[in-house]
Amino acid sequence: MGRATLAFWSVIIFLVGASAFFGINAEKQRRSVQSASGKIENGDLIRLVKVIDGDSLVAAREGQPPVTIRIVGIKSFDAKVEKDVVTPFAQAAMETIQRSMADRPVRVLLATTPKDKHGRYLATLYVDDEDIAIRLVRQGLALVYTVYPFPAMQSYLQEQEQARAGRRGLWSNTTATERALALIREWRNQNQ
Repeated sequence: MGRATLAFWSVIIFLVGASAFFGINAEKQRRSVQSASGKIENGDLIRLVKVIDGDSLVAAREGQPPVTIRIVGIKSFDAKVEKDVVTPFAQAAMETIQRSMADRPVRVLLATTPKDKHGRYLATLYVDDEDIAIRLVRQGLALVYTVYPFPAMQSYLQEQEQARAGRRGLWSNTTATERALALIREWRNQNQ
């Protein structure tokens, strides 16, 4: 076997090994976040531990293990996709959650079905009596997720229309607006 062939196969083996290593660690992290062992109930005060994305986070009650929470009623774009026109809006949603909730007590209102199929708590979160999700919708950083109806959906939809009319957040970008409208149509079709 020549040096070039040996070098080629060494690089391939290294890349496969590195991919497996990072893939396994990423899966372990995802599972640990989704299977957080804590517990929360309606009315609990929690503290932010970590923002996962523009609609999910990890939080904990004082002295309790953390839980993963999916914020009810909204959907954010993926913040980790590089060079995507919607990424800055998703990152802004994450930053807004971080700023709004950091070092502040957050009140929990659990959904009728308190957990989703991934074991995440489904909740509306309030800081100083302000709904975090509606703040994100108002700023144009998240969309109203209409696949699963929720009590405040009409209010959220009104805020979304005002954000769109005011060209706030993602509504200020033509490509992002087209993607958002395509998702909204898709969700509407799922409800029919």
